[in-house]
Amino acid sequence: FAAAFGARTPLWGYAASPLVHGDAVVCLVGGEGAGVVAFHKDTGERLWGNLSPEEPGYCPPRLLNWNGQERLLIWNPEGLYALDPESGATQWEYPWEIRFGLSIPLPRVVDNQIFLTAFYNGSALLELAEDGSGVTEVWKSPKVSEKDTTFLHSIMSTPVIDDGHIYGCCSYGQFRCLNLENGERLWETLEITTGGREARWGNAFITHHEDRYFLFNERGELLIATLSPEGYDIVSKASLLEPNSGDLRQRQVVWSHPAYANQSIYARNDTEIVAYSLAAD
Repeated sequence: FAAAFGARTPLWGYAASPLVHGDAVVCLVGGEGAGVVAFHKDTGERLWGNLSPEEPGYCPPRLLNWNGQERLLIWNPEGLYALDPESGATQWEYPWEIRFGLSIPLPRVVDNQIFLTAFYNGSALLELAEDGSGVTEVWKSPKVSEKDTTFLHSIMSTPVIDDGHIYGCCSYGQFRCLNLENGERLWETLEITTGGREARWGNAFITHHEDRYFLFNERGELLIATLSPEGYDIVSKASLLEPNSGDLRQRQVVWSHPAYANQSIYARNDTEIVAYSLAAD
């Protein structure tokens, strides 16, 4: 990318996974006209490139299918963009300058709405036009702050939206439930993430499965829980890994997203990878 496009490696490296769609592999690259580039999956030939953000961000491209129209959603530190996946042409955009290039969690799409969240900037809920021509703002965090947080300021964990409610991690580890309609905070807890104290970048990765949630936190613990607007109930908790990666403040953490397959969880810290079977019930 540096040689071919003049791209600069982002501060936290290349973190956005590519998206394979048809014959194209869509990547966040960087450089003039190369914020996002599609390559032919068999030959590596450049098919198209678009956008020129100062930083490409860390959020993977995702596909949106709205009223029969396919669009690539690209969320970078300058805004949210909908591109034609065949040509790369911009169909619409929502400008939003994200501090320090931290566009990370995936946009969550529910019906005709798109939810975005970032560490400093907070949250925004957008509504898609019926003809797919653009979006309008439903609500948005009133200020840029990592501490004075009204809605949800996620750093690396993508929130989950279920039955009109948002479940996610805020900037200092506050695991919150919000009303999707207006962003109202219904409850929060630190038990799920840090175990009881606020910590900058406190985190748990959230996976929704049937009527339960798998919550893998920065302490290397897997919590299986039920979440609702009324609160949460931890069904089981197990310590899987020793947190042994220091953040910038030297708090020991596990910040790698686990994988689930074969009725098992696969997770790693900085020295080992482990697999645990999940009970059938």
